[in-house]
Amino acid sequence: MILALKLLLTPLMITLATLSGRRWGPAISGWMIGFPLTSGPVSFILALQNGIDFGAHAAVGILGGQLSVLSFCLAYSLAARKTSWPFCLLAAVSAYFVSTLACNAFTLSLLPTFALVLVLTLIVIVLIPSVKSDSAAVSAPNWDIPARILIATTFVFLLTTFSNLLGAQLSGLIAPFPVYGVVLAAFGHYQQGANAAHQVLRGVAFGSFAFTSFFVVVATLLSHLGMGWTYLLAVLVTLLVNGAVLWFTRRQLPQPQPLS
Repeated sequence: MILALKLLLTPLMITLATLSGRRWGPAISGWMIGFPLTSGPVSFILALQNGIDFGAHAAVGILGGQLSVLSFCLAYSLAARKTSWPFCLLAAVSAYFVSTLACNAFTLSLLPTFALVLVLTLIVIVLIPSVKSDSAAVSAPNWDIPARILIATTFVFLLTTFSNLLGAQLSGLIAPFPVYGVVLAAFGHYQQGANAAHQVLRGVAFGSFAFTSFFVVVATLLSHLGMGWTYLLAVLVTLLVNGAVLWFTRRQLPQPQPLS
Protein backbone atom coordinates (compact mmCIF):
# COMPACT_ATOMS: atom_id res chain seq x y z
CA MET A 1 0.00 0.00 0.00
CA ILE A 2 2.83 2.41 0.85
CA LEU A 3 4.58 1.64 -2.42
CA ALA A 4 1.38 2.02 -4.44
CA LEU A 5 0.64 5.41 -2.88
CA LYS A 6 4.15 6.66 -3.46
CA LEU A 7 4.26 5.44 -7.05
CA LEU A 8 0.95 7.16 -7.77
CA LEU A 9 1.77 10.40 -5.99
CA THR A 10 5.34 10.78 -7.21
CA PRO A 11 4.60 11.36 -10.93
CA LEU A 12 1.74 13.72 -10.06
CA MET A 13 3.78 15.75 -7.58
CA ILE A 14 6.84 15.99 -9.83
CA THR A 15 4.68 17.15 -12.75
CA LEU A 16 2.81 19.75 -10.69
CA ALA A 17 5.98 21.07 -9.05
CA THR A 18 7.82 21.25 -12.39
CA LEU A 19 5.01 23.09 -14.17
CA SER A 20 4.52 25.43 -11.21
CA GLY A 21 8.23 26.20 -11.20
CA ARG A 22 8.10 27.08 -14.89
CA ARG A 23 5.13 29.34 -14.32
CA TRP A 24 6.00 31.05 -11.02
CA GLY A 25 9.68 30.26 -10.43
CA PRO A 26 11.77 27.55 -8.75
CA ALA A 27 11.02 28.80 -5.23
CA ILE A 28 7.36 27.83 -5.66
CA SER A 29 8.43 24.32 -6.70
CA GLY A 30 10.35 24.07 -3.45
CA TRP A 31 7.45 25.42 -1.42
CA MET A 32 5.03 22.90 -2.96
CA ILE A 33 7.10 19.94 -1.87
CA GLY A 34 6.82 21.17 1.70
CA PHE A 35 3.50 19.34 1.81
CA PRO A 36 4.03 15.81 3.24
CA LEU A 37 2.46 14.15 0.20
CA THR A 38 4.52 10.98 0.54
CA SER A 39 5.55 11.01 4.20
CA GLY A 40 1.97 11.75 5.28
CA PRO A 41 0.45 8.65 3.62
CA VAL A 42 3.40 6.58 4.87
CA SER A 43 2.70 7.79 8.41
CA PHE A 44 -1.00 6.95 8.07
CA ILE A 45 -0.37 3.44 6.78
CA LEU A 46 2.30 2.70 9.39
CA ALA A 47 -0.22 3.61 12.09
CA LEU A 48 -2.95 1.59 10.36
CA GLN A 49 -0.80 -1.52 10.00
CA ASN A 50 1.20 -1.38 13.23
CA GLY A 51 -0.96 0.50 15.71
CA ILE A 52 -1.22 4.10 16.88
CA ASP A 53 1.71 3.87 19.30
CA PHE A 54 3.99 2.75 16.47
CA GLY A 55 2.54 5.51 14.29
CA ALA A 56 3.18 8.19 16.93
CA HIS A 57 6.78 6.98 17.37
CA ALA A 58 7.31 6.90 13.60
CA ALA A 59 5.96 10.48 13.36
CA VAL A 60 8.71 11.63 15.71
CA GLY A 61 11.20 9.79 13.50
CA ILE A 62 9.83 11.48 10.38
CA LEU A 63 10.10 14.83 12.15
CA GLY A 64 13.73 13.99 12.92
CA GLY A 65 14.19 13.09 9.27
CA GLN A 66 13.48 16.72 8.41
CA LEU A 67 16.81 17.56 10.03
CA SER A 68 18.43 15.43 7.34
CA VAL A 69 16.38 17.11 4.60
CA LEU A 70 17.54 20.52 5.81
CA SER A 71 21.13 19.24 5.92
CA PHE A 72 20.66 18.14 2.31
CA CYS A 73 19.44 21.61 1.32
CA LEU A 74 22.27 23.43 3.05
CA ALA A 75 24.99 21.11 1.70
CA TYR A 76 23.70 21.42 -1.87
CA SER A 77 23.44 25.20 -1.64
CA LEU A 78 26.95 25.61 -0.25
CA ALA A 79 28.42 23.27 -2.86
CA ALA A 80 26.51 25.00 -5.67
CA ARG A 81 28.54 28.17 -5.11
CA LYS A 82 31.68 26.39 -6.28
CA THR A 83 30.91 23.28 -8.30
CA SER A 84 28.54 21.63 -10.79
CA TRP A 85 25.32 19.79 -10.06
CA PRO A 86 26.64 16.17 -9.92
CA PHE A 87 29.11 17.07 -7.16
CA CYS A 88 26.48 19.16 -5.39
CA LEU A 89 24.13 16.22 -5.44
CA LEU A 90 26.79 13.88 -4.08
CA ALA A 91 27.59 16.29 -1.26
CA ALA A 92 23.92 16.82 -0.43
CA VAL A 93 22.94 13.14 -0.40
CA SER A 94 26.02 12.36 1.71
CA ALA A 95 25.00 15.07 4.19
CA TYR A 96 21.50 13.59 4.31
CA PHE A 97 22.69 10.10 5.22
CA VAL A 98 25.31 11.32 7.70
CA SER A 99 22.61 13.33 9.45
CA THR A 100 20.24 10.34 9.42
CA LEU A 101 22.86 8.06 10.99
CA ALA A 102 23.60 10.70 13.62
CA CYS A 103 19.90 11.08 14.49
CA ASN A 104 19.41 7.32 14.68
CA ALA A 105 22.18 7.07 17.26
CA PHE A 106 19.78 8.70 19.74
CA THR A 107 16.27 7.92 20.92
CA LEU A 108 14.31 10.88 19.58
CA SER A 109 11.64 12.61 21.63
CA LEU A 110 9.11 15.11 20.32
CA LEU A 111 9.91 18.46 21.92
CA PRO A 112 13.71 18.45 21.50
CA THR A 113 13.35 17.20 17.93
CA PHE A 114 10.75 19.85 17.14
CA ALA A 115 12.99 22.59 18.58
CA LEU A 116 16.01 21.38 16.60
CA VAL A 117 14.02 21.32 13.36
CA LEU A 118 12.78 24.88 13.88
CA VAL A 119 16.25 26.18 14.69
CA LEU A 120 17.86 24.42 11.73
CA THR A 121 15.07 25.62 9.42
CA LEU A 122 15.79 29.23 10.34
CA ILE A 123 19.55 28.70 9.95
CA VAL A 124 19.11 27.18 6.50
CA ILE A 125 16.79 30.00 5.38
CA VAL A 126 19.40 32.55 6.46
CA LEU A 127 22.34 30.74 4.88
CA ILE A 128 20.73 29.87 1.53
CA PRO A 129 20.84 33.05 -0.54
CA SER A 130 17.65 34.66 -1.80
CA VAL A 131 18.57 35.13 -5.43
CA LYS A 132 17.14 35.53 -8.89
CA SER A 133 17.60 32.75 -11.41
CA ASP A 134 20.76 32.97 -13.48
CA SER A 135 18.76 33.04 -16.69
CA ALA A 136 15.26 33.28 -18.02
CA ALA A 137 13.12 30.18 -18.13
CA VAL A 138 14.39 27.73 -20.69
CA SER A 139 12.41 25.77 -23.25
CA ALA A 140 12.60 22.26 -21.84
CA PRO A 141 12.93 19.26 -24.16
CA ASN A 142 10.08 16.77 -24.52
CA TRP A 143 11.86 14.20 -22.38
CA ASP A 144 12.28 16.56 -19.41
CA ILE A 145 9.19 15.73 -17.30
CA PRO A 146 9.26 11.95 -18.10
CA ALA A 147 12.94 11.88 -17.06
CA ARG A 148 12.14 13.66 -13.80
CA ILE A 149 9.29 11.23 -13.10
CA LEU A 150 11.46 8.19 -13.86
CA ILE A 151 14.30 9.34 -11.62
CA ALA A 152 12.02 10.28 -8.73
CA THR A 153 9.98 7.08 -8.95
CA THR A 154 13.15 4.97 -9.01
CA PHE A 155 14.34 6.69 -5.84
CA VAL A 156 10.97 6.08 -4.19
CA PHE A 157 10.91 2.40 -5.16
CA LEU A 158 14.40 1.74 -3.80
CA LEU A 159 13.84 3.63 -0.57
CA THR A 160 10.49 1.95 0.10
CA THR A 161 11.95 -1.49 -0.52
CA PHE A 162 14.69 -1.03 2.05
CA SER A 163 12.70 0.95 4.61
CA ASN A 164 10.24 -1.92 5.05
CA LEU A 165 12.98 -3.84 6.89
CA LEU A 166 13.51 -1.12 9.51
CA GLY A 167 11.95 -0.20 12.85
CA ALA A 168 9.69 2.74 13.64
CA GLN A 169 12.34 5.39 14.25
CA LEU A 170 14.65 4.56 11.35
CA SER A 171 11.69 4.05 9.00
CA GLY A 172 10.52 7.51 10.01
CA LEU A 173 13.96 9.03 9.57
CA ILE A 174 14.27 7.67 6.04
CA ALA A 175 10.68 8.44 4.96
CA PRO A 176 11.31 12.16 4.21
CA PHE A 177 14.23 11.46 1.85
CA PRO A 178 14.10 14.51 -0.47
CA VAL A 179 13.23 12.73 -3.70
CA TYR A 180 11.52 15.82 -5.09
CA GLY A 181 14.31 18.06 -3.85
CA VAL A 182 16.91 15.89 -5.59
CA VAL A 183 15.09 16.03 -8.90
CA LEU A 184 13.99 19.69 -8.84
CA ALA A 185 17.28 21.09 -7.55
CA ALA A 186 19.46 19.06 -9.91
CA PHE A 187 17.34 19.71 -13.00
CA GLY A 188 17.00 23.40 -12.13
CA HIS A 189 20.76 23.66 -11.58
CA TYR A 190 21.50 21.90 -14.87
CA GLN A 191 19.00 23.87 -16.95
CA GLN A 192 19.03 27.34 -15.37
CA GLY A 193 22.13 27.53 -13.19
CA ALA A 194 23.00 27.46 -9.53
CA ASN A 195 20.63 30.25 -8.55
CA ALA A 196 17.63 28.17 -9.64
CA ALA A 197 18.82 25.41 -7.31
CA HIS A 198 19.18 27.95 -4.49
CA GLN A 199 15.58 29.03 -5.04
CA VAL A 200 14.26 25.46 -4.95
CA LEU A 201 16.18 24.63 -1.79
CA ARG A 202 15.14 27.85 -0.08
CA GLY A 203 11.54 26.99 -0.95
CA VAL A 204 12.00 23.54 0.60
CA ALA A 205 13.30 25.18 3.78
CA PHE A 206 10.25 27.46 3.98
CA GLY A 207 8.06 24.41 3.36
CA SER A 208 9.63 22.80 6.40
CA PHE A 209 7.32 24.79 8.69
CA ALA A 210 4.23 23.05 7.28
CA PHE A 211 5.92 19.65 7.17
CA THR A 212 6.94 20.02 10.81
CA SER A 213 3.45 21.12 11.84
CA PHE A 214 1.88 18.01 10.30
CA PHE A 215 4.02 15.57 12.25
CA VAL A 216 3.90 17.50 15.51
CA VAL A 217 0.11 17.16 15.39
CA VAL A 218 0.32 13.44 14.57
CA ALA A 219 2.92 12.67 17.24
CA THR A 220 1.01 14.66 19.87
CA LEU A 221 -2.59 13.64 19.22
CA LEU A 222 -2.56 10.21 17.60
CA SER A 223 -2.62 8.27 20.87
CA HIS A 224 -5.41 10.47 22.24
CA LEU A 225 -7.76 11.21 19.35
CA GLY A 226 -7.27 8.19 17.12
CA MET A 227 -6.41 8.19 13.44
CA GLY A 228 -9.38 9.93 11.83
CA TRP A 229 -9.42 13.17 13.80
CA THR A 230 -5.65 13.33 14.17
CA TYR A 231 -4.85 13.15 10.47
CA LEU A 232 -7.71 15.49 9.59
CA LEU A 233 -6.40 18.09 12.02
CA ALA A 234 -2.85 17.54 10.77
CA VAL A 235 -3.93 18.23 7.18
CA LEU A 236 -5.83 21.38 8.18
CA VAL A 237 -2.89 22.73 10.20
CA THR A 238 -0.52 21.99 7.32
CA LEU A 239 -2.70 23.88 4.84
CA LEU A 240 -2.95 26.87 7.17
CA VAL A 241 0.78 26.99 7.90
CA ASN A 242 1.87 26.51 4.29
CA GLY A 243 -0.63 29.15 3.16
CA ALA A 244 0.73 31.61 5.72
CA VAL A 245 4.30 30.85 4.67
CA LEU A 246 3.42 31.38 1.00
CA TRP A 247 1.79 34.73 1.80
CA PHE A 248 4.81 35.81 3.83
CA THR A 249 7.41 34.79 1.28
CA ARG A 250 5.53 36.34 -1.65
CA ARG A 251 4.49 39.62 0.00
CA GLN A 252 6.75 40.38 2.94
CA LEU A 253 10.25 39.39 1.88
CA PRO A 254 12.40 41.83 -0.12
CA GLN A 255 12.92 41.12 -3.78
CA PRO A 256 15.91 38.83 -4.32
CA GLN A 257 19.08 40.19 -5.83
CA PRO A 258 21.52 38.39 -8.13
CA LEU A 259 24.18 36.45 -6.27
CA SER A 260 27.58 37.98 -6.91
